[in-house]
Amino acid sequence: MLQTEPAVAPIVDIGVNLTHESFKSDFALVVERATAANIRHMVVTGSDLASSGAAAQLSNLQPERFSATAGIHPHYANQFDDAAGASILELAKESRVCAIGETGLDFFRDICPRDTQERSFVRQIEIASGTGLPMFLHQREAHDRFTGILKEHRASLNDVVVHCFTDTAEALEDYLELDCHIGITGWICDERRGRHLLDCVRSIPADRLMIETDAPYLIPRTLKPRPATRRNEPCTLPCVLRTVASARGETEQQVAQTTTANARRFFSIDG
Repeated sequence: MLQTEPAVAPIVDIGVNLTHESFKSDFALVVERATAANIRHMVVTGSDLASSGAAAQLSNLQPERFSATAGIHPHYANQFDDAAGASILELAKESRVCAIGETGLDFFRDICPRDTQERSFVRQIEIASGTGLPMFLHQREAHDRFTGILKEHRASLNDVVVHCFTDTAEALEDYLELDCHIGITGWICDERRGRHLLDCVRSIPADRLMIETDAPYLIPRTLKPRPATRRNEPCTLPCVLRTVASARGETEQQVAQTTTANARRFFSIDG
C-alpha cells in the first residue's frame, strides 16, 4: 500500500487513468488514499472509446470528485472512424466531460501507422473546435509533426494542454508560443531521465502550469518508502508538487494554489 505525506493544500490531478484494469480490485481504497493525500479532484483520462465511456460514467456518478476526458490515444488511432467520432461527440455533450483527448502523436512506439495517427489527431481537433472543449494532448518523439498540425489548427481551438511533458527546453518554448498549458508528472522526480525538467519547469509561466500523476504509470522515484509495486496512484501527486516547488524556488503552498486554480479554470471544475 502506498503511503504519502498529504499535500499542504488541496490539489487537482489533471491526468489519471482510473479506469485501468489495475485499479479494479481496490478502486475504493485508491480513491480513499487520494482523498487522504489532499487530492480534491481528479480528471479521469479517456484513451479509447471504452475508457472514455467509463470515465464519463464515473464522473457523472461522483461529479464532486471526478471529471473526464473523451478521446482516442494515438496507440489506438486505428479505432477512429466516423462511428468513433460520433461517439466522442456524443460523450462531449456529457456535463462532466471536460476535454477532448487523450489524442496526439506517438512516433516512439509507432503502434499505429503515422498517417493513421495524424488523421485521428486532426479529426479530434475538429471535434474540439466544434464543441469548444479544451484538448488533452499526448506527444512522444513526434514534436515537429505534432506542432505542425497544432499550428495549423490552433486558432480554432480553445485551451490546450500538452500532458505528461518530458521533452526539451526547445519543445517547451514551442508549446508556450502556441499558448499551451503544460502538465508535469512524476517524470520530473526521476534523477535518471527527468533532470532536465527541473530547469524546464522554471520556464513555465505560473498560469500555464498543471500537475498530474498519469497513474498507473510513472510512479515518482522520490517516493519514500519505495513501494513494492510499480503501480502509481493519484495519492503520489504531492511528490510531484514538492519537486516542482523546489525546482521553481516557490513554496508548496504557492504551487498547490496556482496549479489547482489553473486546473479548475481549464477543465471548468466547480468549487
